[in-house]
Amino acid sequence: MANAEIVPVGINDLPLIVELYNEIFRPGREYAFFTHRLGTQRNPLLLLATVQKRPVGFALGYELKQNTFYCWYIGVLADFRRAGVASQMMEAMTAWARDQDYQTIRFECYNRHRPMLHLAIRQNYNVVGIRYDADAEDNLIILEQNVNEEAAD
Repeated sequence: MANAEIVPVGINDLPLIVELYNEIFRPGREYAFFTHRLGTQRNPLLLLATVQKRPVGFALGYELKQNTFYCWYIGVLADFRRAGVASQMMEAMTAWARDQDYQTIRFECYNRHRPMLHLAIRQNYNVVGIRYDADAEDNLIILEQNVNEEAAD
């Protein structure tokens, strides 16, 4: 298991997060995509995961509604997957959301991303719905977690 350090970062670190995003996800995205989305949302959170001072992952989220925080993206470099980094980021996001008095964290995941769905269930998320993403022509599973419940082992 990786012993990642998970720290909140500011908008000044967004170029590093965009670089990580483009190493992890396809198609890549431009910096403006992130600034536009995060700039229009309330209470954005940017988390950076490092292992031995090397950036290996990130998590982005923002307030969806008064009591609900939305986990927009979680990404981990391929060489560091299955080492607990995403779990550590989800736990850090949950602790942060709890400290900010949110009651629920919501995120959406494509049905084809099975490792992320498995992780969500281990982290005590519940499936609360499904929606069709016309752009991706695929279903998104909607998951939520009560931030005051402990994660299952």
